[in-house]
Amino acid sequence: MTKQIERALIPLWLLIFLQAGISASSLVVEIVAGRMIAPYVGMSLYTWTSIIAVVLAGFSVGHWWGGRIAAQATDRALRITGWTMIAAACTTAGATVLLRAFAGPVVENLQHPLAAITALSTLAFFLPSLFAGVPAPILTVAAMRERDQSERALGAMFAAGAIGAIAGTLLAGFLFVPWFGSVTTLLVIAAVYGIAALVCFWLGAASRREVLVSTAGLCLAFLTGLGALHLPTICDRESSYYCLRTIALSDDPQDPVRLMVVDHLAHGISGREDPRLMYTDHAAMLDALPRMRMGRRDFTSFHIGGGTYSVPRAWADRGISGITIAEIDPEVTATAIDTFWFDPTTATIVHGDARLALRNSAQQFDVIVGDAFTDIAAPEHLVTQEFFSLVSDRLTPGGIFAMNLIDNVDRLDALAAVVTTLRAVFPSVEVWTEASTPIPNERRVFVLVASATDSPVSAIDALAPEPIRFQALEPAFLNGILAQKNARILTDNHAPLTHLMGFDPVID
Repeated sequence: MTKQIERALIPLWLLIFLQAGISASSLVVEIVAGRMIAPYVGMSLYTWTSIIAVVLAGFSVGHWWGGRIAAQATDRALRITGWTMIAAACTTAGATVLLRAFAGPVVENLQHPLAAITALSTLAFFLPSLFAGVPAPILTVAAMRERDQSERALGAMFAAGAIGAIAGTLLAGFLFVPWFGSVTTLLVIAAVYGIAALVCFWLGAASRREVLVSTAGLCLAFLTGLGALHLPTICDRESSYYCLRTIALSDDPQDPVRLMVVDHLAHGISGREDPRLMYTDHAAMLDALPRMRMGRRDFTSFHIGGGTYSVPRAWADRGISGITIAEIDPEVTATAIDTFWFDPTTATIVHGDARLALRNSAQQFDVIVGDAFTDIAAPEHLVTQEFFSLVSDRLTPGGIFAMNLIDNVDRLDALAAVVTTLRAVFPSVEVWTEASTPIPNERRVFVLVASATDSPVSAIDALAPEPIRFQALEPAFLNGILAQKNARILTDNHAPLTHLMGFDPVID
């Protein structure tokens, strides 16, 4: 009887603190999950949808299991909670190891992006979420038992869970990931779960044997986390936005060529010796088409997205001034400077969202270049009628807007929607691509050129790095595509570009 009274007098503040801490930790893991699988499958709407679904499924199973445990005596339920917290610590610390071991085979065998993303999310983060979901009903029942005004205790525990979730989300985005990185963050969370386990064992009056065995479990979690910390690093730089890697493509020390990989995607290539030489189709077109349209040596330009800064670097080498670049990630700029030979004194660099930067600037530009379209991670706020109207307002008379776009040649739904939207703002919209016969199911690079007038030529030759001919699609052919697709104008209210792009293989 005395034991029951002691259980009822567990300080409510301690149970609230436990609830909030575990809830915060579980949300940190959810945010980190997106960051950790991005190097394998990219970061997109599909990625977050799958991660959230998997984590919520884990929480749901954990809550159901915790509800069954909560029906037992309080001290026993708390001891079981301690064991689930040890399991949460071990699986959280081991998520990195599992991801490194199985990501390659999963991506190779599951070419469908949603299947690969869901499989990786489930493999690495379902169990941590399940075990983290167990304590909530147990702690809530413990807070209500034999306590006056138990309804208030119930509300306090629900509030603690919600406040913890908010705190965890903010801590993950603004502290843990940018300051410590993903792997260290998971080790910290495993340690929090370990502390929660010890508190639960103490509250549940665990036996000496249980304490010894639980200590062994915590040592396993700690050693697993340390092992994950010593795995070879994936990222050369891990920023708040991306996992950045630099790969040498040339072994010639006199003529180095390097590739920037952003998350899982080859983002840009640059060589040291010839800044004017482009190595990809989209860079070659974004370099050559505006210069062809301007027809003069110097002009002002605003670049949406930096990457390797290949086009601004080439234009600066040609003596073109008045270059402004909006790059959301300062680490991308630092990588371009340190590794891709970009001179930051040749341009004005704005670190922030390109749409906000353009809106906040009263300057007009001769050329605006959109180079932020990558893979299945479509920048939907940069392809709407409202954004294109802003672009038009920031162009000088006779200025042009050139943007890259990737789409599957068997569908072209995204291309049709963006062209239709551009035509709602600009009198002339051209679609340029390599002058070659498409391969079935090919993901092709296009550059859209929008302005008041058509280009004086319908084909150009450029190096990428070999000579390639690029041409504008015939107006009749383009009109036929648009008529077939019956595309709607994309707006800030409805721009389902990711859906229009469809599912393609995850790795290029």
